Amino acid sequence: MARITVVEDETAIRELIRLNLELAGYEVQEAKDGLEALNLIRNDRPDLVLLDIMMPKMDGYTLLEELKKDQVAVICLTAKDSVQDKVKGLEMGADDYITKPFDSMELLARVKAVLRRTGTEDDQLVAKSVSYRDIILDPEQHRVSKNGEEVPLTLKEFELLAYLIEHKGNVLTREQLLSQIWGYDYEGNTRTVDMHVQRLRTKLDLDTIKTVYKVGYRLEE
Repeated sequence: MARITVVEDETAIRELIRLNLELAGYEVQEAKDGLEALNLIRNDRPDLVLLDIMMPKMDGYTLLEELKKDQVAVICLTAKDSVQDKVKGLEMGADDYITKPFDSMELLARVKAVLRRTGTEDDQLVAKSVSYRDIILDPEQHRVSKNGEEVPLTLKEFELLAYLIEHKGNVLTREQLLSQIWGYDYEGNTRTVDMHVQRLRTKLDLDTIKTVYKVGYRLEE
């Protein structure tokens, strides 16, 4: 199992990345700034670092310079989209570069590609299936089955279901779900969450997603 460190100061983005990586079978540790990441990585060297560029205390370029001294594989994550920023990161030794916002399936594909090039990706790696009652999630294929029959879900429906299962028993606000699943810069409103929850209830005949009045939702354990 490859170990990945996610270095990102935006909590919502960091946790969404962690969720997708863990669903794909990776071991994940997190850091919210460059200094915390440097200490963490030096104490427990990971196979790959997902590195945000714009961070407090130590920016991503400075941390990248330190990481490449130890030949740690790095994928840069940043909201910057200029050619100059991409070239700078790659010239400093980054193994890949992804501009935010990005699709989770694209991120996983980039992660696998870098780990394969560095020789740390196990071709036999099997993503951990996630189960809830009679529902099984297959993170590798982004497929869901109920009682053995596949139920077609969109990517966001899949991610929402996975997040609800991971936090089953907890009350999750609409704002929290919107931030975690759609991202901090999503311009939609909380009605988007309501519509996706309703679709999950209908497609999976899932009456255990309970509405918490004026707050959000809770998936029963």
